[in-house]
Amino acid sequence: MMGEPVIVFCGIDWAERHHDVALVDEAGELLAKRRISDDAAGYRMLLELLAEHGDSPASPIPVAIETSRGLLVAALRTGNRKVFAINPLAASRYRDRHGVSRKKSDPGDALVLANILRTDMAMHRPLPADSEQVQAIAVLARAQQDAVWNRQQIGNQIRSLLREYYPAALDAFLAKQGGLAREEARIILAKAPTPTQGSRLSLSQLRSALKRAGRIRSIDEEADRLRGVLRAEYAHQPAAVQDAFGKQLLALLKQFEAACQASEDLADAVDASFREHPDAEILLSFPGLGLQLAARVLAETGDDRNRFTDARGLKAYAGSAPITRASGKKHYVGRRMVKNNRLHHAGYLWAFSSLRSSPGAQAHYRHRRDVGDWHAQAQRHLFNRLLGQLFHCLQKRALFDEKLAFNQPASSPVAVAA
Repeated sequence: MMGEPVIVFCGIDWAERHHDVALVDEAGELLAKRRISDDAAGYRMLLELLAEHGDSPASPIPVAIETSRGLLVAALRTGNRKVFAINPLAASRYRDRHGVSRKKSDPGDALVLANILRTDMAMHRPLPADSEQVQAIAVLARAQQDAVWNRQQIGNQIRSLLREYYPAALDAFLAKQGGLAREEARIILAKAPTPTQGSRLSLSQLRSALKRAGRIRSIDEEADRLRGVLRAEYAHQPAAVQDAFGKQLLALLKQFEAACQASEDLADAVDASFREHPDAEILLSFPGLGLQLAARVLAETGDDRNRFTDARGLKAYAGSAPITRASGKKHYVGRRMVKNNRLHHAGYLWAFSSLRSSPGAQAHYRHRRDVGDWHAQAQRHLFNRLLGQLFHCLQKRALFDEKLAFNQPASSPVAVAA
């Protein structure tokens, strides 16, 4: 008679060039350990090791690892295998259960990760079973968001530099929508990187620069305005210092141009990819969600409908739901510090944008302010409510309905720390 199959758990301590693997059984006995390389040969060796210990498509061995990204994780996620991304801080706390000497080694960390699944697998969530389509959207949406942040960072550097020697340029462009990121601002600054050169620009040169930037209307009026600003009286740096600043500006403008182009190209890619997803119509039906913001929300929430058992899980993941700490006579309700920061950032933009397009959202926000919430608290509370509605609509495959969403009076105030 054949014995009962052995339940096996796998832990992987990953690094840049190699990974340590440990397999344990349900009694905690070490079955195997191995170091594999970070390449296709190493991944094959890992899969062969798992197969030797009972891994099969019908009953895959669960794996714990301290990351959710990379080629190793992609190789492990083929099929129905559950892969658990364990927070490194949580893993370090588990390490203390095996000894107080604070010793540490890569094979030992792999063993700790395997034992986490053996003892507490129910307390950890496997990586969501998102579709390839939403995984691609996540790559593009995050890259576009990073490009926007990079563009803003370089723009701030240029703004600080212009304050040092070229205030006329700030007066000329900052008041316009887009500021220094406008194409006409980048073209004119590249043509005249110093105040002396800017004051010498003729009307015809300014008109030509505006046309190159794609401007169609009010070209003559804008050229007159720019010439007046650039020729106005300002304090100046010495000529040699001014020229040095101009060279620094030209170097920054090259980076700025690349960042602006990258954000635009990635935005187009996000639009094209997001529109093809089945959830796009539902997300875009919500007030305040445009293509880019909706794509970011989808990228961070995914399309695995079993990822969150209820709306509370989604709200906690996004950081919109408060967290309670109660001990004895102490009771504190505050905002969550551990959350998906990208989704949390998108949520504030979403809540703010919804105020203009949704009377119900505006009324909800005003109610929260009236009962004493700060602006950030009221926005977070509105984001929390919108997330609950989004969870319902995605589960029911229904579009957002303003009357159904805000037919109830706003809830009573909750003490949430800003």
